[in-house]
Amino acid sequence: MKRVLIATSGGDCPGLNAVIRAIVRRASQEKDWEVVGSIQAYDGLLREPTEIVILDKKTVSGIHVRGGTIIGTTNKGGPFAWPVKNNDGTWEYVDRSDEMIRKLKYIGVNAVISIGGEGSQKISKKLFEKGLNIIGVPKTIDNDLSLTDFTFGYQTAVQIATEAVDKLVTTAQSHNRVLILEVMGRNAGWIALSASIAGGAEVCLIPEIPYDINKVVERLESRFSRDRGFANIVIAEGSKPIGGEVAGIKSNEIGYGNIRLMGAASRLMQEIKSTGFEADMRETVLGHLQRGGMPNAYDRILASQFGVKAFEMVLEKKFGEMVVYNHPDICSVSFSEAIQKEKLIEMDSYLLHTAKGIGISLGF
Repeated sequence: MKRVLIATSGGDCPGLNAVIRAIVRRASQEKDWEVVGSIQAYDGLLREPTEIVILDKKTVSGIHVRGGTIIGTTNKGGPFAWPVKNNDGTWEYVDRSDEMIRKLKYIGVNAVISIGGEGSQKISKKLFEKGLNIIGVPKTIDNDLSLTDFTFGYQTAVQIATEAVDKLVTTAQSHNRVLILEVMGRNAGWIALSASIAGGAEVCLIPEIPYDINKVVERLESRFSRDRGFANIVIAEGSKPIGGEVAGIKSNEIGYGNIRLMGAASRLMQEIKSTGFEADMRETVLGHLQRGGMPNAYDRILASQFGVKAFEMVLEKKFGEMVVYNHPDICSVSFSEAIQKEKLIEMDSYLLHTAKGIGISLGF
């Protein structure tokens, strides 16, 4: 019996379970393949005792409608940077990748399918270069992997953000307020821009375009007359003013290497107030609501397509590659190509052109 192991890593997002289900159901059509899952990304392999589970048709029945991942995930540590606590209380990071590859061979794993974003696929590339038979499936609500048209989870996140804008519009109008909605988007503003267009925001601020606070206030003032009016702003968490830095703090979580983004909406509100703008303002941080819950139909379908394709790539031994969606095809590219650059919103993007065309201020 041959074995394929699934690992879900990085942040969770709607559609992960649909990928797992599709891999298992496609594998079940082959007589000599078994699917197993590593609990919490590669941590399940690196822990003692090993934490892996059998994934069969019964295990995955109905999970395509559920958010999250039934095998857990983590965005800390990993096989190349496993955190180890020293006797003096300090931490160091150990490369356990060779040990993990040996363990995979020992438990009879013939191939690995890694479901994750850019950081996860960088790890996939390094593991492939060490000789591991591995295939990638792209996952990120930020939609920032350059060689796939979309990643699953993104459309659901946009829907959730749009519903938030819809709700905030009515309360902003009722109270003559400016309401600021902070959404996810570390380096890419796809969620913010899409939700702004769909929800009808007056201002959208994204990481790709540092904003001029005076331009923002100029738009807000145009929305008020004699203390009456309202406006809605959508800001991505990675947005920053011209000449400024992102709002965040260095995380003290062991194994977490990124700046923890927080406070973009709060900072923006203080910046607006500092100009003398007097309308009442409130902020809402959507946070992890965008990553949780039931995937929409689009993401369930895309995730299922990715899962079927990933297992078929195992059969074809197309290791060292990541599944991608290039409309209308589900195909693959090498890890090197997949992680070469982020997919950011360019100034000639038609989505950006549309936002400007319907009068959304982008803060410049």
